[in-house]
Amino acid sequence: MSKKRIGIVEDERDMADLVATRLRREGYQVDIAHDGRDGLEMIRSNPPDLALLDIMLPGIPGTEIARALREDPRTAGLPIILLTARSEESDIVVGLKFGADDYVTKPFSMSVLLARIDALLRRAGTSPTSPAKGVLKIGPLRIDQQRYIVTIHNEPVSLTLTEFKLLAALAAAKGRVLTRNQLMDQAIGLDAVVTDRTIDVHMTALRRKLGKARECIRTVRGVGYKLDTDNGGESPDEVA
Repeated sequence: MSKKRIGIVEDERDMADLVATRLRREGYQVDIAHDGRDGLEMIRSNPPDLALLDIMLPGIPGTEIARALREDPRTAGLPIILLTARSEESDIVVGLKFGADDYVTKPFSMSVLLARIDALLRRAGTSPTSPAKGVLKIGPLRIDQQRYIVTIHNEPVSLTLTEFKLLAALAAAKGRVLTRNQLMDQAIGLDAVVTDRTIDVHMTALRRKLGKARECIRTVRGVGYKLDTDNGGESPDEVA
């Protein structure tokens, strides 16, 4: 199996070298850029398996890099982790709105960062031992669980990995309400550290991208979310 490649965009050279050295020791290949514009070009020209983006960068901030990567079809599904010295929830929410899948607050433990990277790469990949997943169809929505493709009336919708996982989890629940904790476990992972607000931000972004089909996603106040099959026009069906 080929080594996974991580793209690091971090202007603190000592920090970048420290993270890169540990990642290489763990078997990863690593590309490094110390400037926002250089980092964006590095990732676009040779997309890695996962990107680590510092938020405060010269040239272009990490949040803008994340936004640009999400708008590019070649990197729209790239797993992204933000490295941030800011611990305020509002700053983290902004990063997630711009397309990041996860974040790690500085100073951080390398063991924590490695666990986040491993969890996100596992979510992005497919396990050969897991049962085959087919296509979920709900009204105009078609969710291909193997190829990570969502279409509405046969038109593709560009979602982040986390947004895709949230939508697939709601569709698989077939109208049942999923609590925020259940959505965290199924879409983000048991080992991820997130808040209820994190799920709400991802869900807001998902609804915006679904256009008129966003009416299928219903908020159950104080509990969580469900996919309203009445608005979708039919119950979810799974086909091979």
